Amino acid sequence: MEWNDQFMQIFSDAVCRFHEQTETDPERFFSQPEKAALHSIGYSVHEMYGYVQSYATCGEPTPSTALLISSVRRAYFITSQRKMTGSLARLRESDLPREDEKLQDIAYLPRIIRKAEAKLFGTLPLDQMYDSLEDREFLRAHGDIPPADFLNAVWWAHGDRQKVISFVLRAMQEKEAAQEELPDFSAV
Repeated sequence: MEWNDQFMQIFSDAVCRFHEQTETDPERFFSQPEKAALHSIGYSVHEMYGYVQSYATCGEPTPSTALLISSVRRAYFITSQRKMTGSLARLRESDLPREDEKLQDIAYLPRIIRKAEAKLFGTLPLDQMYDSLEDREFLRAHGDIPPADFLNAVWWAHGDRQKVISFVLRAMQEKEAAQEELPDFSAV
């Protein structure tokens, strides 16, 4: 079975289990084979549990969005980290920028960049999730950026914040231009 099919099967099975049982400890929620499959793509059970819990309770992120995000993490894990885990310390919540911090007058941008970097590196705090509700709201408001695309942009920027800022500003401009091109049916 291909890794993506296995990921989707784990996700689907976990959503069913989430609705059927009250177990909330990610370490006990997943079976050993599921844990091994997640580990093989650089994923922790806490990350997967966060996506499963959010989807089961809020409907987002969708399984396909979670898969796209996981594909970026997997690619980074294989190419940049050479499948090595544990060399980087997991961040603490206090290591993340505050939600009101700004980059080029864009609030939340420093935080989501740092979360995306930590997602790539496999160092997100256990109680954090990349593509959380706040992340989704930010990405929608700033150009309808798909979360996997933002994660890729952060990877490609290699720590250059200006490249990420440019990516976000360009997305915002493209969204605005697309909205200006829509016909105005209000006068009809």
